[in-house]
Amino acid sequence: MLDSYVRITALLLRYFYLLRSSWPRLLEIAYWPTIQMIIWGFTSVYFSHSSPELTAGGILISAVLIWDSLFRSHISYTLSFLEEMWSRNLANLFVSPLRSWELILALATISMIRTLIGMTPAALLAIPFFGVSVFEVGLPLLGFFLNLVITGWAISQVVTGILLRYGLGAESLTWMLPFLLAPFSCIYYPMETLPEWMQAVAQFLSTTYIFEGMRSLILDGVWQPMLMWKACLLNLLYLVVGVSVFLFAIRAARNRGLLMQSGE
Repeated sequence: MLDSYVRITALLLRYFYLLRSSWPRLLEIAYWPTIQMIIWGFTSVYFSHSSPELTAGGILISAVLIWDSLFRSHISYTLSFLEEMWSRNLANLFVSPLRSWELILALATISMIRTLIGMTPAALLAIPFFGVSVFEVGLPLLGFFLNLVITGWAISQVVTGILLRYGLGAESLTWMLPFLLAPFSCIYYPMETLPEWMQAVAQFLSTTYIFEGMRSLILDGVWQPMLMWKACLLNLLYLVVGVSVFLFAIRAARNRGLLMQSGE
């Protein structure tokens, strides 16, 4: 167990030093969530003049910030893995005693750190800019946030598995897959807005229940724990599937010698 702790810590230090040595990386992490918040914040202000119910309790701004936590967690995880591919370091990692689960845990930890670095300034700036504080949601906010982070990690497991199998030619999937879920996730509108075939898909997404629960809490003041439980159960399933895909991809990459071929 001590050996695993040492290896995971070593990986975290590697990723931390990469961040610390490059201020553009740190700036970029906080830049996009803040810009998203500002753009959608002013959009929310515009809508509020004609349809106040659309922005009751800052629903648009809150939805943008919470959705971005999924995207940030996924991008932070996958980019850390891509940096290993870009530097042709994957083979070096896997000839070491490093286990697959240790790599997953290290990537998830640095993903959480980078997500918090990115989301905290945006959430704090929304208070003086628009008078909207997502922290007023209270303890359920932690549940919404953690569920979306875990969803992001589950997507990342699948993406990194595909990257191992097909190389950097599949790099565009890093940005595509989260946005593929967005129309079905009911981020800015209730599920009843969708056509029936899209509702059928939305029912199998944890993100749908997260945003339905958030809207119910912010607009109606009603906390629906069943929606959170459904999101948790689906995320557990997604995570198991994602990790299985990643482990299978690692095994296949080792057997085919693909780890030595990774890179730009």
